Amino acid sequence: MKLERHTQFIREIILKKEMVESDDRFPFQLPVIRNFQDLVLHPSVTYIVGENGMGKSTLLEGIAVAYGFNPEGGTLNFNFSSYDSHSDLHEYLRLVKGVFMPTDNFFFRSETFYNLATNIEEMDRVGGGGRIIDSFGGKSLHEQSHGESFFAAFNERFQGNGLYILDEPEAALSPLRQMSLLARIDQLVRTGSQFIISTHSPVIMAYPDAKILEITEEGINETSLENTSHYTLMNQFFNDRERFLRHLLE
Repeated sequence: MKLERHTQFIREIILKKEMVESDDRFPFQLPVIRNFQDLVLHPSVTYIVGENGMGKSTLLEGIAVAYGFNPEGGTLNFNFSSYDSHSDLHEYLRLVKGVFMPTDNFFFRSETFYNLATNIEEMDRVGGGGRIIDSFGGKSLHEQSHGESFFAAFNERFQGNGLYILDEPEAALSPLRQMSLLARIDQLVRTGSQFIISTHSPVIMAYPDAKILEITEEGINETSLENTSHYTLMNQFFNDRERFLRHLLE
């Protein structure tokens, strides 16, 4: 039985449109920002989906940085920079928060997770407190496969009653591991956790107690799994694989 939630850690995302002077520079020319509508989030799981170039990762990064996370990921306590490439979108976002604070937090960004793993090793080498890697299971993240290191964060570091922002967590996960991630999300939701997830995977976006927001050139619309372009395309492909392959390869 899921924990009853009467609030959430982030309730709404609002763009301060009065501050945007021009939409012809990054990131304001991206479809997700150009056609931005205030986003009301689900108390448990909100998916932000869409094709490449729509601005999903930029929006997720902006939300995370506006909340106080490091642009390259980690908990609110991480403060490192391998390459300063994040946008200033966070300065234009207002987060409407709930009345309670999470007891755990993590911004998981697949494209910079290697940098996070390196930073953990550097901090543990310097010392000065307990080993950070112990909260990830105790084994160096660099000594595991990409997918195993991802799951060390999901299974070991995520403690529950937390705010978890995940950017394309499926990047190194097999279909079986993606299903395992769904099960882990459910475990954490039952402890009162809230997820905001950007993904291309129809498997990961299949969590039943969720809201799916799909970004297109026209704007952001709430939809169902079966009506996302990702699900529709994959369903058509597997239902008529020969025709698809003939069209693609001829």
